[in-house]
Amino acid sequence: MDSISQGATLRRFTLFPRLSGAAMAGILIAIFLMAFLILPVAQVIYVAFLEVGTGSFTLQHFQDFFNTTLFRESFVNSFYVSAMSVVVATAIALPLAYITTRFNFAGTAVIQSLGIIPLIMPPFVGAVAMSLLFGRNGSINLLLNEYFGFRIPFMDGLNGVILVQSIHYFPFILINLSASLRNIDRSMEEAAQNLGAYGMRLFRRIVFPLAMPGYLAGAALVFIKVFDDLGTPLLLNVNNMLAPQAYLRITGVGINDPMGYVISFILVAFSVFSLWASFLFMRGKDYATVQKGGGGLSRRDLQPREKWLAWGVIGLILALVLSPHLGLMLLAFGTVWSFSPLPDGFTLQHFGTIFTQSSEYVWNTLVYAGSAAIIDVVLGTAIAYIVIRTKLAGRKWLDYMATAALAVPGVVLGIGYLRMFHGIELPFGLGQMSSFWGIIIVALAVRRLPYALRACMAALQQIALSLEEAAESLGASRTSTIRRIVVPLMTGGILAGFVTSFATAAVELSATIMLVAQSSDAPLAYGIYLYMQSPAGRGPGAALGIVAVVIVALGTFLSQRIIERERARQTLAGGGQQ
Repeated sequence: MDSISQGATLRRFTLFPRLSGAAMAGILIAIFLMAFLILPVAQVIYVAFLEVGTGSFTLQHFQDFFNTTLFRESFVNSFYVSAMSVVVATAIALPLAYITTRFNFAGTAVIQSLGIIPLIMPPFVGAVAMSLLFGRNGSINLLLNEYFGFRIPFMDGLNGVILVQSIHYFPFILINLSASLRNIDRSMEEAAQNLGAYGMRLFRRIVFPLAMPGYLAGAALVFIKVFDDLGTPLLLNVNNMLAPQAYLRITGVGINDPMGYVISFILVAFSVFSLWASFLFMRGKDYATVQKGGGGLSRRDLQPREKWLAWGVIGLILALVLSPHLGLMLLAFGTVWSFSPLPDGFTLQHFGTIFTQSSEYVWNTLVYAGSAAIIDVVLGTAIAYIVIRTKLAGRKWLDYMATAALAVPGVVLGIGYLRMFHGIELPFGLGQMSSFWGIIIVALAVRRLPYALRACMAALQQIALSLEEAAESLGASRTSTIRRIVVPLMTGGILAGFVTSFATAAVELSATIMLVAQSSDAPLAYGIYLYMQSPAGRGPGAALGIVAVVIVALGTFLSQRIIERERARQTLAGGGQQ
């Protein structure tokens, strides 16, 4: 009997082995991502093909979508605005990238830094300020009409959305294209010059094609971001685009309106399609360099006339891309600004208003964004360790699921939460799950998880496995090794991921606008949107926008400092080991 009992125990242990800590963590993370990312998006897609009443599969909703003039127009407008934003963003980024990488140019680092500043301001924050500068009765057109007798429709209809989005997102192209230009194999350029290629022909046939990977990476990001953006069209009162229509259908017609889900499916499909198209364009082409780092383009000095021309181009571009910040400052400190190039006077009253009447927006943002960032670094650290340090089956899928949030528009995630969690009552009198303020934290965490994950993975990849093996050889358990060796060594990457997630979550509007049930639960971005709805609220709204810009700017600065300090520490450690 004893042998039989022991055999049964052995079989039970074999059939149901005790899960390791990493396996348990992986399962819990997978459940979290399934519940708050995969299933809500799948629910949106499922409802788009669901016939109302019978629950059977149908394509009728898509037929109705393309049979409706407004929806067809919205589809074409979204595609047009995204494509034109890529074109305008390219026209802005290309001269900056080429001049600063091609020529010996004083102030290159300053120019590149100023070119990245537009990313600090969310596009919807500067939309109204740009209307006051470039609108039909804005500062520029008033001056043009007074001195030259004509106006330019910078901000009329879709033009305004294109201008605002291009100015905000062009740094994606600038950063990626500059990096590619610096990595071009100089010998390729020299060979082309020996064969008689110079000037624009050299750039068109050799330089730009070799920099294509960086350009396409930035262009794809611009297209996706513009196609999915909700706040800018809403604040500019341009509703005939897909993202605003999805928001208006769900909030106006109702949660069961099928058109909102059809539009959401199209938004997701085009996000995935743009990424796939950029990958398909690159497939089968060789951009490799012969020497490490490529050496970059051979720099040359500018002639005095060329230098003045280059400074003129750069000055014009920087004046344009920094104009939203100037407009926001004037609006935040101005008294009355209407039908005049500048405000009638200046005051601090708007800041007093937001800190006395709207401080809850700032407090809610600190709570929501801070909590979301903590969730992100915890999940990011765990996923990074599981993917890099373990051999668990399916571990790569954790990375894929977490990164998939990049391709999901915020408005789609918000609609998915409303649909999936509507009617689920929370205990302790917290109300429905879809209207509970905690769901905003979850949405922000899911949206910003890829940023924290990439930072944590980069930090873990820099830690030698031998350090963990040494600790375990001295008797430390796996848990103790992670807690006392791995996590402390990852501190720089974890902090960078936290700051990046916090700063970007603090100005998220697309998802939160769908999930705010009452004003007292609203974050900063939602407060800015409410203020900007009326002329009287634009001053306080701009003041809130300044607060948002300061939060993002501080977060970006701290993140860069942490990354640079960690890079210097790694360099010193590497030198010491040598």
